[in-house]
Amino acid sequence: MEELKDYIRNIPDFPKPGIQFKDVTTLFQDQTGFKKCLDYLQAQFKDQKIDKIAGIESRGFVLGAALADRLGCGLVLIRKKGKLPGETISVTYELEYGTDELEVHQDALKSGERVLIVDDLLATGGTLLAAAQLVEKLGGNIVGLSVVIELLGLNGRKKLKDYPVFKLIEYDEA
Repeated sequence: MEELKDYIRNIPDFPKPGIQFKDVTTLFQDQTGFKKCLDYLQAQFKDQKIDKIAGIESRGFVLGAALADRLGCGLVLIRKKGKLPGETISVTYELEYGTDELEVHQDALKSGERVLIVDDLLATGGTLLAAAQLVEKLGGNIVGLSVVIELLGLNGRKKLKDYPVFKLIEYDEA
């Protein structure tokens, strides 16, 4: 899995000075790299009964949609506030560089459905924790949290201690 790092672009000082942004769009752009990424994710979860994948805006949509197709399950979109039509529920959370709010449609899950939450990156854990809270508010059972990249220096996994977390690659930096 470490070879996936070859496809990740580092952008210094984005979105603010001191942040080393790990850009997975270069992974998505490369047919071989993206296929390898999906192969690893599919192998990890193929034997688990997953009813829905919850993809977090926006790179989690890309991963979630492709993985949902491979695993034969539905896709739920977890979006930033104000982007979904219809009735929603929301959660406010902290990012490594501010606060934000996520929401999901109230009818996105049936109680008891098994849900895998997917995003590109685990940093401080705030976004993934908010997504997990949304899934649980709807009665979903979380199978796991899956990311391409974990930034170990930000200790995000501590906030997620109640959930199984799967990552493909990690960086020691914050």
